[in-house]
Amino acid sequence: MTACAIEPAAEHEDGDAPRPECTITADGSYAARLAPAGDCWFPERWTLDGPEPYAVPLPAHQPEEPGTEVQPMGDGRVLIRRRTDGRHFFSLLYPTGPGTGELPLGAVQCPEEGTRLRLLPPTPGGDEAYALAVGRRSSAVWLVAGGAFGPEQVAEVPGRCSVGVWLDRGGRMLALDRESGGRTKTVVVDLGRGGEVSPLLQIADDSDDRLLLADPDSGLLLIRSDAPSPGQERLGWGVLGSTLPVRFPECLRMPECAVTPFAIQPGQVLTPESCGVALRIDGPVGSWVGVWRPAERQVRHLAAPEGWLAGAGLWTRDGVLQLPYATREVRCGVARVEAPPAEAGQVPGPEARPDPPACEPSETDPPDPVVSRPVPLQQAPLGNLVTK
Repeated sequence: MTACAIEPAAEHEDGDAPRPECTITADGSYAARLAPAGDCWFPERWTLDGPEPYAVPLPAHQPEEPGTEVQPMGDGRVLIRRRTDGRHFFSLLYPTGPGTGELPLGAVQCPEEGTRLRLLPPTPGGDEAYALAVGRRSSAVWLVAGGAFGPEQVAEVPGRCSVGVWLDRGGRMLALDRESGGRTKTVVVDLGRGGEVSPLLQIADDSDDRLLLADPDSGLLLIRSDAPSPGQERLGWGVLGSTLPVRFPECLRMPECAVTPFAIQPGQVLTPESCGVALRIDGPVGSWVGVWRPAERQVRHLAAPEGWLAGAGLWTRDGVLQLPYATREVRCGVARVEAPPAEAGQVPGPEARPDPPACEPSETDPPDPVVSRPVPLQQAPLGNLVTK
């Protein structure tokens, strides 16, 4: 098992490289980041669901050390993870008039040398937060906020895991990329069944298959795999529970650029191919934004706003892409890009369209509420995978 134990709550900082990025709640109400102040860093909460976005600084009694992580909660508080001497300390920050209130939650100790612990993406509901501790032989999922008694280990997964993608709106089905036997495959951890692990993505026995993003509404999955081109990873897409194979569009292949999907348009329940997908594209001349839909055979390239917090963004249900940015003149800004809908004639016909998401009933006791389990995308045939 990953060697981690609960420690009493305390306030400490750690000493890794800073991560001045922005994390947004699943519903788009709040965001949080480590904001720079000269050579120092301090937590900052952004409120995004009002007429205009605004930032609230949440400084502690001293600047944060590099390596500190922050994550917004659904109620507007900000979870912070600080590390010192192998312990990871968690607290909730909130504004209190001129100062910052802090509610210590406890700590997780990882004495095993080489164990890494990072926060997982915000849960769909926003009332809980999880972290992933990756050891040499296994990985542990910890509930670090929203539990009854402080940090609690809720799952143990054999192998070294990474990433973390939520597959459902209830925050129960967690997908992790697991490295085992020299290959990486995506597995599902069912937090409602004691951390039961089952396979999700296995395109070929000898391929590395990773899940990058998932949309719980449509079941659209964004995948990176070297199955169609051994030794060279390609971006592809599939639908959770579909009987059709994963496809790897030629338009997503940009040899001189790193292409990373970071947001999927929600609400397209029966038409996953019409979901807008936002791409971060890093090339020789800088970074910019790409917009793509599975129904289309092209990527629309857009200039990123000045000061874009690269890799951060959120789609609205009606197809507006929101990109947070911060400059010297605008401390808290959101650029809104209304992406054009799919072009006429680009939507595949019924014979090419993925099946709607299919699910198997859960056998969890008690049976109420009923939670659907994902159907794995396993051993998909490689014929006709690459589309132009």
